[in-house]
Amino acid sequence: MKAVPAWLSYSVYRVLLFAVPLTLLLALQITWWVAALVAALIGVCLSYLFLRKPREQVALGLYQARHPAVETAHPDAESEDASIDRAAGDALQRERQGE
Repeated sequence: MKAVPAWLSYSVYRVLLFAVPLTLLLALQITWWVAALVAALIGVCLSYLFLRKPREQVALGLYQARHPAVETAHPDAESEDASIDRAAGDALQRERQGE
């Protein structure tokens, strides 16, 4: 089974941390815009307190997507290095045979 992406679980938690207080405040018959404002403040505070690890995972994923690892080696570098090593080994072998 595939793991749920960090951004998806973090987003669901954030929505729940807003929706549950909003539902409770609306059930108490508080004006909708006041309930929405208070629910947003409650959601922000709770997510800051309890969702540190998912938030850091999402931030790391965004950073890695924005700054991909740059491969500094040329694509042919390995084959060139191998041919140079082979040539050096052949020269050393010829030199030993000549002695």
